Amino acid sequence: MKFVDEATIRTQAGNGGNGCLSFRREKYVERGGPDGGDGGHGGSVYLVADESINTLADFRVARKFRAESGRGGAGRNMTGKSGEDLNVHVPRGTVIHDVDTGELIGDLTEDGQRIKVADGGQGGQGNARFKSSVNRAPRKTTQGTQGEGRHLALELKLLADVGLVGMPNAGKSTLIRSMSAAKPKVADYPFTTLHPNLGVVSVGRLQSFVMADIPGLIEGAAEGAGLGIQFLKHLQRTKLLLHLVDIAPIDLDDDPAIAFQAIEGELKKFSADLSGKTRWLVINKVDLLAEDDLEVAREMLLGEIDWDGPVFLVSAETGEGTDELGQAIMRELEEMDQVEAGSVDP
Repeated sequence: MKFVDEATIRTQAGNGGNGCLSFRREKYVERGGPDGGDGGHGGSVYLVADESINTLADFRVARKFRAESGRGGAGRNMTGKSGEDLNVHVPRGTVIHDVDTGELIGDLTEDGQRIKVADGGQGGQGNARFKSSVNRAPRKTTQGTQGEGRHLALELKLLADVGLVGMPNAGKSTLIRSMSAAKPKVADYPFTTLHPNLGVVSVGRLQSFVMADIPGLIEGAAEGAGLGIQFLKHLQRTKLLLHLVDIAPIDLDDDPAIAFQAIEGELKKFSADLSGKTRWLVINKVDLLAEDDLEVAREMLLGEIDWDGPVFLVSAETGEGTDELGQAIMRELEEMDQVEAGSVDP
């Protein structure tokens, strides 16, 4: 299935049914009086988060959604049937904006979470509603109101605990394959990853986290170079970013320090919040260097980028160092959860 993370749709709630003009007519009952019933309410439109859906691809085809209108009232004080509400299922992590006003309508982050995006019309009143001591035979009714119509922009932001960033061919897809059951495409040429991938990493009994791999960035991505920065929004919900650096690039011109600084610049251009997230440096492909050469390359890289955060040495290809990385990530996420819950001081 093609991965689609943006779509626009039009929703239309149902109209309310009209009130009825009717008078009671029965044998031996004179001047029975008004008995026109009210119209039914129109159905509303709801968006519902569904974890079984993982893209917005279906909304590239189906773009219009209309709820059922209410039925008109009838004699004998019979109220018209109300229209059924319409539930439109979207992926968990969908953000909804009103296209016309720019208003943020909602953010569906939990499975089953439901939000009304278009309100159904109210049913009109029948003439029985207008009977009074001074007006025993009213002929007044009201019509049902129009259902609300909205033009909505849907934007999917993946829900992951950990996000991977780095140049193309830094080894992000190989790392997520090594640490989880996800099977993204891996090849020895740039941009093999064309859409985000999610993988669940298990590090122990009842301990796991979700890792997101997005297409690689290059310098100038903010201006549209390569695949641009359209997928960086999927990292905005993550708690921790892993910056992968290829310590032994095939092309000797691809200096690891320059590659690191280029990605740093693109993150800052995209979002101050994203560039300010907790980040760890992961030096990949350590299996390609001898131990002495690796230590020299590591010290040179850290000196050039002036890095003072956590550093991990891994080989995504062989799995070397990935268990230790996974355990450290799990501990960090648990500490973050405790801080957020207020159980420990940050």
